[in-house]
Amino acid sequence: MPRQRSRTEQLIDAAVTIPSRRVGGYVDSLRADHPEADPEELIEILSSRYLWAVSGSGGAVGAAAAFPVVGTTAALALTAGQVTTFLAASSVLCLAVAEVHGIATDDASRRRALLLTTLLGERGPQLMEQQLGLASATWAKVLLTRLPVATVKTVNRTLRHRMAKVVVTKGSTVFIGRLLPFGIGAVVGFVGSRAMGTNLVAGLREAFGPPPATFPRAIGHSLAAARLEGDLFSHAGGLIEARTEDRDAD
Repeated sequence: MPRQRSRTEQLIDAAVTIPSRRVGGYVDSLRADHPEADPEELIEILSSRYLWAVSGSGGAVGAAAAFPVVGTTAALALTAGQVTTFLAASSVLCLAVAEVHGIATDDASRRRALLLTTLLGERGPQLMEQQLGLASATWAKVLLTRLPVATVKTVNRTLRHRMAKVVVTKGSTVFIGRLLPFGIGAVVGFVGSRAMGTNLVAGLREAFGPPPATFPRAIGHSLAAARLEGDLFSHAGGLIEARTEDRDAD
């Protein structure tokens, strides 16, 4: 009998299937809105939007928990929604940075390994080096372009076990903090989520190394459709929730 996947694993599986056209369209829309920005500056813009998306929703949970009409049960449901937001936005940032570097991939196993490794902070690259001998400055590019898929899937199993421990120890501390009285809870939620997001941004910087001097491709996606969707970081959680619900219905 196959092992039952945890909710976090289901969300990660959904997060790594966000269509490349949406990520590429979002990157192209930012390039069009900031025509003077080079790849390094565009990654800074992406990172800034990502951090506001994950930390803003974290503070909102802490604030909502203060009202008696919400209650602890509802607040815990909100924290579960924040997990969805964080994982979805983190996946979008990983894929968007890869897009800027010109090494986007549609392979779910490679995407999962990239997301899990960056979510693990400094432990992720260390594990890559221990298991595969990949240098910290090049592991993302090798992972996305040259590693055999069978090897990537083997690494994913180890990453999944490590990730489960991190979610329990680090994530639960931040989420419990959001249930504190209003003011304190909102600050803990904002600061905690931003700290987790900042670690991921730093991990991506090390994973990919310096950005290219110029963009690897011209703007080619539908800008009208991307702009109609708005900020992808903000509504990515809804995209992966819909995908997990579709799988539950199968």
